Amino acid sequence: MNKIYISKDANRILTDYLEGLGCHLSFITSNDIVDPAIANHPDIFLCKMGAADGAPIFFAEKEDLGRDYPFDVAFNAACTGKYFIHNLSYTNEKLLLAAKEMGMTLIDVRQGYTKCSIVVVAEDAIITYDEGIVQACSKYPELEVLQVSPGFVRLDGYDTGFIGGCSGRVGNEVLFNGDLFAHPDFQRIVTFIEKRGLVCRWFPDYKLTDIGSIL
Repeated sequence: MNKIYISKDANRILTDYLEGLGCHLSFITSNDIVDPAIANHPDIFLCKMGAADGAPIFFAEKEDLGRDYPFDVAFNAACTGKYFIHNLSYTNEKLLLAAKEMGMTLIDVRQGYTKCSIVVVAEDAIITYDEGIVQACSKYPELEVLQVSPGFVRLDGYDTGFIGGCSGRVGNEVLFNGDLFAHPDFQRIVTFIEKRGLVCRWFPDYKLTDIGSIL
């Protein structure tokens, strides 16, 4: 049974679907550690070190994080298993050491909210709206990057959320929390995922919403 870390604010339609797959859900909630808008986001408090099920997960201690940026991003790295993508100036030291020991290629980007900004599709494939991430990853031709339009994702308390924060890979499915069809790059996203033999799944009953990733 897969253990999935997910926000306590996740839509019930999504959580029911995951439970129907046989997943055990661990709900993330916190108080007075980071900004309330992201207080229950898994990708702030833990880092999954790969795209596939069973990848090691590292957990932040309370003292590893601060309330405001950039002190809240220490664990918000995007890890495919082969690549470790983050603003390395702010990466937690134990997480950075683990990535090096696991032989990951480190990619330094300016965006501190890196996992929020990236859909991890496969070991060699990601989706992002962030131009800086695209440019940094272009130095690694084996890593395929689909660049999509920014925005079109809800995050309460902010003008917009991030596409990485409304996504997660579970088994051979890449899930999106809400109506991916409403995104202008819907067909490009689906094609990018499906050409790797994976299933792209979304939920048209509610708006695409950033919940801090499905980990």
